[in-house]
Amino acid sequence: MELQAYWAIGIFLLIYAIIISEKIHRTIIAMIGAVLMVAFGIVSQETALHHIDFNTLGLLIGMMIIVGITAETGLFKYVAVKAAKLAKGQPRRILIALVVITAVCSAFLDNVTTVLLMVPVTLSITRQLRVNPFPFLFTQILASNVGGTATLIGDPPNIMIGSAVKELTFMAFINNLAPIAIIIMLSYIPLFLLLFGKQIKSTPALQESIMAMDEKAMLTDRKLLWKCLIVLALTLLGFFLHQSLHLESATVALSGAFLLLLLTGEHMLESAFASIEWPTIFFFVGLFVLVSGLVETGVIAQLAAQAIELTGGNELATSMLILWLSAIASAFLDNIPFVATMIPMIQEMGNMGVSNLEPLWWSLALGACLGGNGTLIGASANLIVAGLAGKEGYPITFMKYLKYGFPLMILSIVLSSIYIYLRYLM
Repeated sequence: MELQAYWAIGIFLLIYAIIISEKIHRTIIAMIGAVLMVAFGIVSQETALHHIDFNTLGLLIGMMIIVGITAETGLFKYVAVKAAKLAKGQPRRILIALVVITAVCSAFLDNVTTVLLMVPVTLSITRQLRVNPFPFLFTQILASNVGGTATLIGDPPNIMIGSAVKELTFMAFINNLAPIAIIIMLSYIPLFLLLFGKQIKSTPALQESIMAMDEKAMLTDRKLLWKCLIVLALTLLGFFLHQSLHLESATVALSGAFLLLLLTGEHMLESAFASIEWPTIFFFVGLFVLVSGLVETGVIAQLAAQAIELTGGNELATSMLILWLSAIASAFLDNIPFVATMIPMIQEMGNMGVSNLEPLWWSLALGACLGGNGTLIGASANLIVAGLAGKEGYPITFMKYLKYGFPLMILSIVLSSIYIYLRYLM
């Protein structure tokens, strides 16, 4: 191995360790790592730019703008309150309703945005019922990560995989991942009631206070709402048809975003751009350049060769290795940098003679998305919910989350292992 490769590994591991420690904001340290890769001559600036996946960034930015403007209408508050009323104010039913809404929204928005919109409404409902909010917040974290697994746009790891592998279309993600996401969600719901049913009892009087809430008052701008719903529908249609239209998913998302801005007028421009999570976008940029150093120096190729040697190139063994490694790693590390490292490794396996890469891609997606449920630091949505809950005086500790989250995560990976085997490898 050349000296440049050792420098690349050293920089990558140092940056990764600081990201895990959370001593410095992950965006700042990822960008510093990217600058070091260029400054040390491991990759040129031109090569670094070539490795940045602008399709992933465009898709994220487009969806953030659409969701940011839609949130201004109060639609998501309306849906949550309406669901609570349909559940007759009964806490167990409300928990199930909010779980289902979170899972569905996470599939078609993204899980981080979904929890940002759902948590304040959930806390408002639990305050009125005077019940412990932890069961509601915890189950929504799991639902957001499982729901996000089902589609191309639901979770950042899926966006990255879909962008790197052009034949994995929006419909391919739904066809291959939605069935197992639904199975996992259906297996979770009775377990949620078993684990938390006794903790969320309320009184008839408090349940009546939920029924007295006016969900229509939550809709603050109906004219804007119609514009948002039309653009959302057109954007989702674009995702379904993007392959036959020969358009990248980023083009569809950005077209939807700027069509909505055209319809709403320039007074929405500043707030729309403020709703973009720029730290997340630059975190991705830094990671793409960091990983480019490992790709260009041949480190990724060597890792792929060792993985094939370990599994003997056997598709079942390789798929299970990627699924379980991704799940355990994503439970304790951020799944975004992990997936950024794994994508070129699986591509390299294809160059080394592994003929059918499809089960490997689905194993990576399932492992990375579902593994995030294992611990409080496993996915961005988990940390956001914990942060919002902490501000309201309901801290979620690492150990309390681990007690429930890790066993449920293992269950989802066992179900995923059976699914991968039966569907692709029998």
